[in-house]
Amino acid sequence: MKNLLVVLIVCIMATAARAETIRISAAASMTDLINDLIAGFSLEHPGAGVLPVFASSGSLAKQISMGAPADIYISANPRWMSYLDEEEMVVHASIRTLAHNKLVFISADKQLPEQLLDLPRLKTIAIGSPAYVPAGSYAKQALVSAGIYDQLLNDGKLVFAKDARQALLYADRGEVDGAFVYLTDARLSRNASIRFAVAGELYPEIAYPVALTRTGADKLNAKLFYDYIFSNQAAAVLRRYGFEPAF
Repeated sequence: MKNLLVVLIVCIMATAARAETIRISAAASMTDLINDLIAGFSLEHPGAGVLPVFASSGSLAKQISMGAPADIYISANPRWMSYLDEEEMVVHASIRTLAHNKLVFISADKQLPEQLLDLPRLKTIAIGSPAYVPAGSYAKQALVSAGIYDQLLNDGKLVFAKDARQALLYADRGEVDGAFVYLTDARLSRNASIRFAVAGELYPEIAYPVALTRTGADKLNAKLFYDYIFSNQAAAVLRRYGFEPAF
């Protein structure tokens, strides 16, 4: 009878785990990567449902702070992770850096300049909105460091995108002269190509921190997915998409 009870409890726990839906809020620049990681995780845990939401890191952080359901948060900037940490919306001990990235300038016009200081002679340049989009924040800091941000802003040459992927689309469609995007996003472009990489000393290191939210910490499947994305198998997927694993 005792053994039967133990088996019953294990079955109930397993069923509950399978019924859990993992809600992931992730930076838009990681869309394809996260979808691939979800596919790999689902092969190992076929009963686990995973529901990702992709947007700018700032928008997602604000949504989570206002009660939007999320079990795992993946940001493209430590700033927004710190914001949720201060709001006590994530488990501090679970905060880890998943990967690093680089900033590049792309354009569909191969005759455009190949250095930062030549950008003022362009007509339009897309960057993510610096207030909410980490890629835009990094781009702004690089332009400020180079001493040309205010000039570009005052001349009305900056086109602000809602996230890194929108900035990529603007450049890829030729709707702007060029755009600042992540190296990993530039690989997805069909028409635009990298004109130059932005010098690393002009902006902070691009880091993608991950954390379990308060609700996610109580879900078995969320913790399993969290562990999975820091595995050797996940590291290989990160490299395939151009990210540099940080573990």
